[in-house]
Amino acid sequence: VVVDEMEPVARISGIAGMERKSIFHALNQKAVARKVAEQLNHKYEDLNLLVTHMGGGITVGAHKKGRVIDVNNGLNGEGPFSPERAGTVPVGQLVEMCFSGEYYRDEMIKKLVGQGGLVSLIGTNDAIKVEQMVEKGDPEATLIYKAMAYQVAKEIGGASAVLHGKIDAIVLTGGLAYSKILVDEIKERVDWIADVIVHPGEDELEALAEGALRVLREEEAPKEYVVREKETVARG
Repeated sequence: VVVDEMEPVARISGIAGMERKSIFHALNQKAVARKVAEQLNHKYEDLNLLVTHMGGGITVGAHKKGRVIDVNNGLNGEGPFSPERAGTVPVGQLVEMCFSGEYYRDEMIKKLVGQGGLVSLIGTNDAIKVEQMVEKGDPEATLIYKAMAYQVAKEIGGASAVLHGKIDAIVLTGGLAYSKILVDEIKERVDWIADVIVHPGEDELEALAEGALRVLREEEAPKEYVVREKETVARG
């Protein structure tokens, strides 16, 4: 499930007719953001948060007073690389690869999603195995794992500008947030922006149930969702 709350300025890319899209881990990001708001004794709608979901894909959302006004497209090639997604890559080299005659379209898509990131760089999407390699002093695994943390931190830094630097907290969530090595690397680069709060794991079913309960308790107005170009867009 994705929702589209992006501001018009965030949709613009450098090619006419190629609009940026809001595709991210909406359920988990918003659920964890609400938990953090409660932890800080505030309403989600009163805070500015940078929420980073780190799993098979990685997305960094700029949450402004309850709306995700900008976020990287974690499915189709934006942002940090992840265990199995390529993230942002050099576009010119990608175009050359596409037209090299060596790959079919489906093969190129798999390079971006499914066989990118750690899978491409080190041969596995298992972050635990990569951490074990790091702990044993493997220089290649160490560099690649640091590079992933570096790219996450850089995405967080960019998202902080979206909120004019007025950040109440940076939140790290998803399965990779269990990784102390990764979390510590990210914290080292971003904790000057705002306090970093770690909520590892995800529970999308719980997030759906909590949303329904908020409506039933009249704590939140129901939203109508419409489908636009294969995206789910929130109204209200």
